[in-house]
Amino acid sequence: MPTLIPTLRDGDITIRPIRLRDAKALERELLENRAWLRKWEATNPVGPMSFDVRASIRHLQSNARAGLGLPFVIEYQGELAGQLNVSSISYGSVSMATIGYWVSERFAGKGLTPTAVALATDHCFYTVGLHRMEICIRPENEPSLRVVEKLGFRYEGLRRRFIHINGDWRDHFCFALTVEEVPSGVLRRWRDGRVPAENAVVPSDDRVKAQRPLVTG
Repeated sequence: MPTLIPTLRDGDITIRPIRLRDAKALERELLENRAWLRKWEATNPVGPMSFDVRASIRHLQSNARAGLGLPFVIEYQGELAGQLNVSSISYGSVSMATIGYWVSERFAGKGLTPTAVALATDHCFYTVGLHRMEICIRPENEPSLRVVEKLGFRYEGLRRRFIHINGDWRDHFCFALTVEEVPSGVLRRWRDGRVPAENAVVPSDDRVKAQRPLVTG
């Protein structure tokens, strides 16, 4: 079932529905940030990825019409700064979704990503009616690990060779929140300084495992 994609704001930071007319600006940001983003980008294990931004936007919009995703762009003071995508939406007895995102290097350190993730998660919990939100992060991606630490996403485990990233299958740490954990909302809990510091801690055993190749029998 399709759901309305809103425009959500907190101070200078906005997330809004992606549009076809964003294609040129998104392509420019992606090209200018290739070195910054390439090592975190999903890739195709059976062939090269297309760099057709308009086709990508159409695909995201098609998923949204099918009720499977919520594609946003992230803006800072009205300037396009990145993307956030709520994907793999499931309803019924599962009632969950996954969040992925990227932000241009020149906007790093301005609080865009945690704010955008908090806005999207609160919308999914309290408007869409989902029960659980998940974020999976490569162990080497320290900026993203700081995002889940700031927002109090709870560490749930190591997923070995989980997503094809930058040309190979990569391990990911998995973090999640359920709606019962944030009765006042993710954004409000963070702004009020009430995030449990221990939630996003990754056990040392999992950090060690993630540095070793997966051995198969």
